[in-house]
Amino acid sequence: MEIVWFDTIDSTQRYVIEGLKNHTLVSPVCVGATLQTHGIGSRGNHWIGQEGNLFISLALKREALPHDLPLESSSIYFAMILKELLMELGSQIWLKWPNDFYLEDQKVGGVITAVVGKSLVCGMGLNLQHAVENFGVSDISMMPQTLTPLYLNRLEKYPSWKQIFSKFEIEFERSKSFSTHSIMNTMINLQDAILLTDGSLECNGQRIFSLR
Repeated sequence: MEIVWFDTIDSTQRYVIEGLKNHTLVSPVCVGATLQTHGIGSRGNHWIGQEGNLFISLALKREALPHDLPLESSSIYFAMILKELLMELGSQIWLKWPNDFYLEDQKVGGVITAVVGKSLVCGMGLNLQHAVENFGVSDISMMPQTLTPLYLNRLEKYPSWKQIFSKFEIEFERSKSFSTHSIMNTMINLQDAILLTDGSLECNGQRIFSLR
């Protein structure tokens, strides 16, 4: 996969989405930056980043993805592949449903996805070196330019959703001490939530997808 790297960019996610729409970029492609100034987070929030952290967005053809992958849960898929890589590198980072990287009880990163035509765009942020207030820093010391190709090589093997979900199903138990936002942006306690095989949750009579 081609990697396009910038010293500084406002948002790798925005750059990839706009590039696909105006045909200056073609899937598959990965865009990364040493510094991202206006990253996109969940629910319209900004992901605040500092130099030396991981900021990448990649576009993949939807037809290249595993046939059993529910698009609504693609953030879980992409995040778990990175989490598994980090674990092999000695990290204790875990994935909170549906798209947040945590180290113990502090958020250290996240994933956000979007469908653009025939492509799926995935943006990833991970605090490798620095963190703003109330966030944590990962427990591995690696430059983003080194971590990115390692992740892409792992991703391009395209493990099935079934393989990824079987690992996340165990991981999900750690999410139960947290809350999450529903589609209506209300807080939902995950203590009694049931994880379904498509990555959605059954909670208080509602079925909730990540939609991120």
